[in-house]
Amino acid sequence: MLLDAASLYFRAFYGVPDSIKAPDGTPVNAVRGFTDMVSRLITERRPTRLVACLDLDWRPVFRVRAIPSYKAHRVAEDPGAPPGGAGTELIGGAGPAESVPDGLSPQVPIILEVLAAAGLATGGAEGYEADDVIGTLCARERSDLVEVVSGDRDLLQLVRDEPNPVRVVYAGRGLAKAEVFGPEELGAKYNLPAARAGDAYAEMAMLRGDPSDGLPGVPGIGEKTAATLVSRFGSWSELLAAVADTSDGRLAAGVRVKMNAAADYLAVVEPVVRVAPDADVRLDRDDSVPATPVDPEALAALGERWGLGGAVDRLTAALAVGR
Repeated sequence: MLLDAASLYFRAFYGVPDSIKAPDGTPVNAVRGFTDMVSRLITERRPTRLVACLDLDWRPVFRVRAIPSYKAHRVAEDPGAPPGGAGTELIGGAGPAESVPDGLSPQVPIILEVLAAAGLATGGAEGYEADDVIGTLCARERSDLVEVVSGDRDLLQLVRDEPNPVRVVYAGRGLAKAEVFGPEELGAKYNLPAARAGDAYAEMAMLRGDPSDGLPGVPGIGEKTAATLVSRFGSWSELLAAVADTSDGRLAAGVRVKMNAAADYLAVVEPVVRVAPDADVRLDRDDSVPATPVDPEALAALGERWGLGGAVDRLTAALAVGR
């Protein structure tokens, strides 16, 4: 099981009331919510291995160089200023910081401490996003079923059956309403060929764009048209070759005009949208899910200090049940 940690703790922060505080008044709603998500996933889905995947660079240089608008709207207005201004704290890698609500940023280190005390692995890669960490760990795995848990649709591109199954547990509406996507489910939902549903989803995303990530897409081509187009071709390179080949009847004249007008974007978008399969991912510990917390005293101390008693108890019980 690979957790898109930031995606989940952002959802926990907004989904759990901010009235949930530690004895000293520090907000811990994201910690409580994230910990309970992990407990539920371990209890219900019984992973034997688990990694919480981290953003060590939420806006990697290689993506910004290709498309400067990539996540530009999320950059904090004054990344050089001290944290805490205008209702935000600043979190980021080596580049500009991402604007994050004041109440969330102090909770992230606590979440990492809870994971460490429980004995659950975290993983990251310098210069890469959590999506790339997940993509790389999927690429490395050749035998076990992999379940990716995220509220980010971008990771749907990872679903596959071979050489081992990869499924995405999409939690965009919360875990209670999570949808599990494999190639068949993804193909059916977006009208994509199941045989290459993951790749086709990424190609569809390149064409339609994504305002939430600052990706313009091809003007005039929406999701339905994009899905139809990628379904006609066996690969992204085959589709691009058809744009230059006026004799290829799989592209209507109007679509070819739109794609030619967006040629500069199409030439650079692929590595921006596709997750990296070869990031230098480092885990902080073995990814086996332990039957008991590796440091029960530290976990109990965290529970007492931050008022996490019930959430810590549920996590400890989940580890026992999950095994």
